[in-house]
Amino acid sequence: MSFFDPLYKTPRWLERKLSKHMSRRQMLKSAAGATAIAALPLPVLAAQTSALDTLTKQDPWRTLDAVLNHLLPSSASGPGAKEIQALAYLYNVVDEQPIDSEEKAFIEKGVGWLNGFSQSQLKKPFVELEMSEKETILRKISGSQAGHNWINTLINYLYEAMLSPPAYGGNPNGIGWQWLNHQAGFPLPEKGKRFYEIPGRYRISVKNLSTEEKRKA
Repeated sequence: MSFFDPLYKTPRWLERKLSKHMSRRQMLKSAAGATAIAALPLPVLAAQTSALDTLTKQDPWRTLDAVLNHLLPSSASGPGAKEIQALAYLYNVVDEQPIDSEEKAFIEKGVGWLNGFSQSQLKKPFVELEMSEKETILRKISGSQAGHNWINTLINYLYEAMLSPPAYGGNPNGIGWQWLNHQAGFPLPEKGKRFYEIPGRYRISVKNLSTEEKRKA
């Protein structure tokens, strides 16, 4: 399968998700006001952890990092994917939170489809392309339904990374809130007290359960 498979149909889980995030996405699009390749560099405001640095050396994270940085580049007008630690947030979502397994598979398959298309067009994986080439490839795949959905999914996580409390991996020191002049509610959640870690209220990721809890699960 590829982004251009004529049999692809938007799954229901994604329709619900995109509908739920629409109002927030539109607000942030207006706030950002910059296209992918029109932005200018901004000094890095937060260093990535060594674990995240390791992730970016292998796929799917290497390609996902490149795509996120292209969709929301560092800019003189506001923080980019790197500054808001979008990859760290996405890693938290995929690896820690109990998201739909189909969504996780879709994100990972998209990396393979993107690199396959990039190879077929320019004989290089996406991460090795020049900025203008990346823009061309992303615009081409966005013309397909699957490609449009994949990019939209990543854009939604960019916005979430910018707005979520830092305990979820993104928005270090509230950089996104500062940019949007937003006052966050208090108290802010800490690791161990995030929404998906509250017993009895939300589904808990199996990896967060104790051995005894896993046995009973």
